[in-house]
Amino acid sequence: MLKNYTNILLLGTILTACGNKQQTIEPAASMNLKPYPQTKKEAVIDNYFGTKVSDLYRWLENDTAADTKAWVAAENKVTQDYLAQIPFRTAMESRLGKLWNYEKISAPSKEGNYTYYSKNDGLQNQSVIYREKEDGKSEVFLDPNKFSSDGTTSLAGIDFSKDGSLLAYQISEGGSDWRKVIVWKAADKSVVGDTLIDVKFSGLAWKGNEGFYYSSYDKPKEGSALSGLTQYHKLYFHKLGTPQSTDELIFGGETTPRRYIGAYLTEDQRFLVISAANTTSGNELYVQDLSKPDSKIIQVINNFDKEHSVVENEGDKLFIYTNLNAPNYKVVTVNVNNPQPINWKDLIPETENVLNIETGGGKLFANYLKDATSLVKQFDRQGKEERTIELPGVGTANGFGAKQNEKELYYSFTSYLYPSTIFKYDIGTGKSEVYKKPNVLFNPDDYESKQVFYTSKDGTKVPMIITYKKGLVLDGRNPTLLYGYGGFNISMTPSFSVSNILLLEQGGVYAVANLRGGGEYGEKWHIAGTKLQKQNVFDDFIAAAEYLIKENYTSKDRLAISGGSNGGLLVGASMTQRPDLFKVAFPAVGVLDMLRYHKFTAGAGWAYDYGTADDSKEMFEYLYKYSPYHALKKDVSYPATMVTTADHDDRVVPAHSFKYAARLQEYNRGDNPVLIRIETKAGHGAGKPTAMIIQEQADKWAFMFQHMGIEYKK
Repeated sequence: MLKNYTNILLLGTILTACGNKQQTIEPAASMNLKPYPQTKKEAVIDNYFGTKVSDLYRWLENDTAADTKAWVAAENKVTQDYLAQIPFRTAMESRLGKLWNYEKISAPSKEGNYTYYSKNDGLQNQSVIYREKEDGKSEVFLDPNKFSSDGTTSLAGIDFSKDGSLLAYQISEGGSDWRKVIVWKAADKSVVGDTLIDVKFSGLAWKGNEGFYYSSYDKPKEGSALSGLTQYHKLYFHKLGTPQSTDELIFGGETTPRRYIGAYLTEDQRFLVISAANTTSGNELYVQDLSKPDSKIIQVINNFDKEHSVVENEGDKLFIYTNLNAPNYKVVTVNVNNPQPINWKDLIPETENVLNIETGGGKLFANYLKDATSLVKQFDRQGKEERTIELPGVGTANGFGAKQNEKELYYSFTSYLYPSTIFKYDIGTGKSEVYKKPNVLFNPDDYESKQVFYTSKDGTKVPMIITYKKGLVLDGRNPTLLYGYGGFNISMTPSFSVSNILLLEQGGVYAVANLRGGGEYGEKWHIAGTKLQKQNVFDDFIAAAEYLIKENYTSKDRLAISGGSNGGLLVGASMTQRPDLFKVAFPAVGVLDMLRYHKFTAGAGWAYDYGTADDSKEMFEYLYKYSPYHALKKDVSYPATMVTTADHDDRVVPAHSFKYAARLQEYNRGDNPVLIRIETKAGHGAGKPTAMIIQEQADKWAFMFQHMGIEYKK
């Protein structure tokens, strides 16, 4: 099964919505915005190639300092006091709770003598891991809700040994990317050895029952664990029953310093596969034959130009997924004894659609992206196409992976109107049947989604999917949320959001634009939104907004924009470049200081997409021009803005949001408020408890409705 270790900067889970167009109120009517905290300024000036850049809020980068903590508390009080005044905020939270309250079950996985799956009864903060034997009796295996009283400690991964008798699971505390690893015997759930600590950006790859491979960084010095630079990844082997301090360094360190290192084993346990990278795109590839004592690690790819992974093997034959000489990716085979690219043979050639690949039951499943939606084909191991899998509609299908001896597999299907449903697939016959369908308070027959192609500033055609209630009147008055990401080769494919039900049932419009910088059309589409071409991403997003207004879906007074992480940068840049175009903006956990992003945690690895201010005068000037923090101008009326971040975000550190909010509060003119909502005991988004998600969504909805002048209809 393909494992990708390079897309480290993940999109934030930012799902917001709008209100109903039938009842209106005066925007921000009777709202009392208390004065913003007096944010101190300290003179800090940097010199970039002769240009002096002032950074008066640099002190907010020290997230553990007492004055920063006091500022956070003061800002949160202003925000919560303001939101509490919105009369329908409580009703929204109540409605979200009802919508969220349905059983959610994952696809099952057989490990040893048991079948495992996760289930959330509805409003549990964390999903629970269950298991059952062939008699069908289920039992709770692992309940992450017991990790902490408030649900902020989450399960961050679980990996079984090949025979299923052992497992190692990772936990995240407060949303941090730093993990702890606990090893159990599956039979009686007894703990094996000590808890591993300080593990980050890592899978766990078992070698028999002897132990497992994992990756991590040297822990930053005391006081900077959540912001200190994590520069060099190291791959270790942990032998069960031995202290972590004695774990063997397998790869990385001083001999091969790399920023990201991941490892996994082929299913037959013969080959250790190592992926090494310095940025989030492109990787070296190595293999080691574990069947031979003292075998050396062999380099397959000796540069970072393209992306490659070993997806399977058949004896000495490796199956490699790659975009070398294939911008839309392909699958090749090669003998491990001569694995260099000159010896590669195409198995599944490149097509006009972007390829993702998974394996199961002795077959290869080619999951193509066709205009940002799934098209899945089944191939045999000789590269012969056997069938196109019939999906329930136009949307996103995932999970076509299984062990080689399995006769069936489970996949999920979803769209903006199709709640995520698990299907059982017979590999031999190609027949699918519903395995688990969620009981959501939503009737998809009342709504519709359509894909449009609009023209960006430079003439590029960009796809966008627009979802709304059937019979929508295009009168320019519909409250609309435009969402985007546009980076790191990540594709925005259709998926169902419980939160968006509020938008749709209130007569609103939800639009997702497939911007350049993403992976929807392969490497070329990605590159077209990187470094000195990053402005294309913002132009695509602005053009999407203009299209929605031109086609009378909405107007400037009823348009909100949202995005998280790299999408937070997107929102921040778009609202600074076109403050007149949007009524409400939600930059979430955003990369907002483009001159200093690479100086924190794993930020230096994002340089493939962004470039850095240290690279050259040209790159500095380009970044300085669009960097949201620096692009803000005095006495401009910006959209009503709620910046969101979290105190344990150690991927995109909260200093980005702190500094941006402080300067935006200083510069903004007019009646639109600028709030910052800082979640405590939370991180970049993963593992956030259900109760916290619902509260956050209710706050965003209430803020949006209020500033569009929309009355929420119960």
